Amino acid sequence: VYFNQDYGPGLYRGIWLQGNEHVRDLFEAWMEPFHDLGMTTASIRSVGSTDHIPFDDAGLPGFQFLQDRAGGGGGHTNLDFFDTLPLADLAKNAVIMASFVYHSAMSENRIPRKSKE
Repeated sequence: VYFNQDYGPGLYRGIWLQGNEHVRDLFEAWMEPFHDLGMTTASIRSVGSTDHIPFDDAGLPGFQFLQDRAGGGGGHTNLDFFDTLPLADLAKNAVIMASFVYHSAMSENRIPRKSKE
């Protein structure tokens, strides 16, 4: 599994399931301890133009976190300066990302793949 943060430093609000309904219950359970941080949405939608897409296209589950817009010019611009970063949000994101990676690594089962169409 590949987890991606590529939409700037904004606080996580959930995760895009990339059309993989099989992971919904699993990810919703992993999000539950972070509801007080606003991590509550598991959207079936797919998002593109970011780093997880080639992994997802090759059959390895790839997911992008759903985030608030925040800081600088929105990511990957010359307007992104350290003093514009929401450091508290980045710290919360790091904890959430680490939790998802930990649960994935420690699971006795592989992360469910998308159904073949």
